[in-house]
Formats: sequence, C-alpha cells, structure tokens
Amino acid sequence: MHRFPEPSPHFVRVRNAVRRCVPSSVAVGLSGGPDSLALTAALVAEGVHVTALCIDHGLQDGSREVSEEAARIARSWGAEARVIPINVDPPTESAARQARYRAFAEWGGPVCVAHTMDDLAETFLIAGLRGMTCGMRETAEVEGAQIIRPLLAVRRTDTVATCAEIGVTPWHDPQNADRAFTRVRVRREVLPLLGDIVGGDAVPALAQAARRTQAEATRMTATTVPLATKDLPEATRQDIIAGALRAAGAKVSKPHVEGVDKLLTEWHGQGPRDVGGGLVALRVSDAIKIEEKNS
Repeated sequence: MHRFPEPSPHFVRVRNAVRRCVPSSVAVGLSGGPDSLALTAALVAEGVHVTALCIDHGLQDGSREVSEEAARIARSWGAEARVIPINVDPPTESAARQARYRAFAEWGGPVCVAHTMDDLAETFLIAGLRGMTCGMRETAEVEGAQIIRPLLAVRRTDTVATCAEIGVTPWHDPQNADRAFTRVRVRREVLPLLGDIVGGDAVPALAQAARRTQAEATRMTATTVPLATKDLPEATRQDIIAGALRAAGAKVSKPHVEGVDKLLTEWHGQGPRDVGGGLVALRVSDAIKIEEKNS
C-alpha cells in the first residue's frame, strides 16, 4: 500500500469521512481536480479496493492528457484506473453530466463522487432559485448509477489542503473560473456576499438547511429502501432498513431487519415478507417498500 505523509490533519478529515460510509471495494469518479484526488487518496489510504474512472468528455483541448495523468496518479497510489472517453452531444454542461453518470452506470457497481459541503450549499441555493429542493444525497441513483457522496461534510479547503499535504498537484478546471456558469457566480459572488451579510461563513448554515430539507423529504418517503442501498456496508444498510421499518410502524427486530436485507442482497424473486404490525416488505423496480398487507 502507498505510504502517505503524516501528520496530515486535512487528509485525516477526508479519511474519516470515507471510513464511515464506503464499501470495501468501490469505483471513484476521478477528474484530476483537488476534490476527487483527495477522495481517491483517502479511499486508498483506508484500504479500500479502488478503481478510478477517469472520464474524458472531450470538450476541452488536452482533456485526454488530463484524464491520463489522473489515472497515472491513481495507479501510483496502488489503485486501478481506467480512462473512459465519452461522446457529449450537445456539448453542454448538463449533457456532459448525464453522459458521465451513464458511464458510471455501465461500471455496474457503486461509484464514489467527490461533492463537498461547499457543493451541497451551492446546489441548495441554485435549486432554490429554480423553485426546487436540493437533491444531493449521500447515496442516490443517478442516470442508473449507484452514487455515494462521502465528502458532503468535508470542506473544499480540506480537499485542496489534502493535495498539498500528500504532495500531488491537482488539475484546475478552467470552467470553474468562468462566470458564464451559474454555479461559478454563486460560488464567487453570492456566497461571499451572504457571508458579509451574516458576518461569517454562510456555507455550513446553507448545508445544514439542505440536510434538513432532505431529511423532511426522506421522512415523507421513509418507508422505502432504495435498491442502491445493497452496496453499502452491512451495518449502514441495516440501519437504513431499521429506520424504514420504524417509520412504517413495523416491528424492528433482528429477524425482520435481516429478512428485508435479504430482499436487497439475496434477491431471487421472493414474494412479500411479513414484518409485523400488519405490514409487509416487498421488492419493486427500484426499492424495497414497506406497506400494509393486501394494499
């Protein structure tokens, strides 16, 4: 295993974040930027079997070289790495995102991406301006891909500082300085202004508001367990199942939790499973649902 420098306080924060919610084998979306480099390094340092998926969107000059360099760095740390060229049509940010997640879906297993607390706060603001709620969750299915976001409680300053601590030079996407993009203006203009207004850093409060909004949305759909949950560590997975049973009014017992878990991890066409309280767990197209018998 690659030996990273110590002590590295920012790197420790990133490592602590991935230790909490990542399975023993996972892919990671690696652009070569500071966030994804810090995430990849932390996964490797924690002993996770890592495959770096370096997506070449082909939208900028030298994009292939950037992807190849990111893959080279990942391999130097002991990870596997693949450079994956994709076709983006039309050549827009939205189309690139969709194509990237479709490429992740083709991988066929969970993929970690390096969104930070700062990304969560920015997305919350942008979504609110569009009359929507923030959809950036720790685990989600996006374009068919099983996505894990371990760094939503980690600041961007930590990922940048991690790269300095471990001696790696990240790539800086020139689009992140282009004020033609809404996110860049929010990051560089709106958030600093909000900080001036409230007399401090606005990001933690916005991120907390985003989490509370998500928690309320989750509460309203808490009686379902997404199929993507099956790739989480067993303890995390069974905590989610127990929460769904509790929210539905079912009996939370080890046999019931393990029985629902088998609908996720050992699926072979089973029918509904009784979970007490006149309720059953049944598998549908994209989730396990807890509902009344014969509903």
